[in-house]
Amino acid sequence: MVSLGCPKNTVDSEIVLGSLTDKGYLVTSNEGDADVIIVNTCGFIDSAKEESIDAILEMAEYKRKGNCQKLIVMGCLSQRYKDELLKEIPEIDCLAGAGDFKSVAEMIESKNGIKKSKVREPVFDFNEYTPRVLTTPRYTAYVKIAEGCSNRCSFCIIPKIRGPFKSRSIDSIVRETEILSSKGVKEINLISQDTTMYGADTGFKNGLSELLRKLVNVGGIRWIRLLYCYPTFFNDELIKIMKNEEKVCKYIDLPLQHSHNDVLKAMLRQEREGEIRDLIFRIRDAIPDIAIRTAFIVGFPGETDRNFEHLLNFVKEIRFEHLGVFTYSLEEGTRAAELPNHVSEDVKNKRKNAIMETQKRLSLEKNKGFIGITKDVLVEEAGGSDKFLISGRMQTQAPEIDGVVYIEKSEVRAGDMLPVKITKAMEYDLAGEAVN
Repeated sequence: MVSLGCPKNTVDSEIVLGSLTDKGYLVTSNEGDADVIIVNTCGFIDSAKEESIDAILEMAEYKRKGNCQKLIVMGCLSQRYKDELLKEIPEIDCLAGAGDFKSVAEMIESKNGIKKSKVREPVFDFNEYTPRVLTTPRYTAYVKIAEGCSNRCSFCIIPKIRGPFKSRSIDSIVRETEILSSKGVKEINLISQDTTMYGADTGFKNGLSELLRKLVNVGGIRWIRLLYCYPTFFNDELIKIMKNEEKVCKYIDLPLQHSHNDVLKAMLRQEREGEIRDLIFRIRDAIPDIAIRTAFIVGFPGETDRNFEHLLNFVKEIRFEHLGVFTYSLEEGTRAAELPNHVSEDVKNKRKNAIMETQKRLSLEKNKGFIGITKDVLVEEAGGSDKFLISGRMQTQAPEIDGVVYIEKSEVRAGDMLPVKITKAMEYDLAGEAVN
């Protein structure tokens, strides 16, 4: 299994692996030994599509030089470009859509040798009892609480790929978390396309807050982190539970995309600058030690130098703890693709670099504030002879996307949680010593 893209795709891949191992199939990490290779693709932006195509072509080589008898491609790219993929890459034997777990098993078991495309309307067909093989370290897991997206941002193709927003039931999510906890998971990261919208599609007011109230009672779980939180449904009730519940990480992933009202309007975002500022101030007033991660798009069609300077000044003023920047990627089928005044790639990259250089400085300043403070750290890597070979994360650092804490040599194992006194700050990472 080659899994590309976001954590939501990771969960899909884990469910496919679970359904196959449940049927008796063996999973190998060596592509050359595999009889069947599955590529779970991402089709969100150009760079993701290119990575997916490269991975498919690389795996196709194993039909010639390895044991591979069947190459199956699934995920967002196949959902979007099923005809083109089968035509342009003849090595592909079967296509399945995004999250279509059942079709993959059927394709593997099919013996007629006919190329098949079972790409259909996006499905959300799993629950807490669906077999799943975790590909994350044993102490952490992603929990998908919903599928699809009902926002209509002009730059985004995801609603057309994944369908409208569909929430899972609270009972299903709680039970899955209990099962994960019984397997040693200490940290769960709640994910969806729009996590704060949870329950709204079923008329459930404050759905995410109610879910958190149930999840904090699951034994063994130490950290519950919220990822992909749109501002629209981020209300005071949610802020209150984040403040008062120790297990809920003082961390928010809040993709804002821009700060200038003209650009936000063109993006078809629901919030404007004033509402964004008000939300951030309310969050920080209630939870002073909160870490806010955000993401911005630069070079959106029509973004002027003045619009960009507004965004850069916004970043300097708000001083986000974590920040990512994407250059606008034209996606066919989106409203933004039809807008005038597209920005050159050179200008896009210059704007991206300007924000990231600013964020690098701000991040170092914020990290220096941790020196001398003791924080609980979840150990991720342990072993070896180097002084700082042990690394872990504070609850204000999400897996894979944020910095880490390097820990001086100590008798610990991956998955341990221990207090660490911070002694050194870097641009994105920290270092410290374990406190006995």
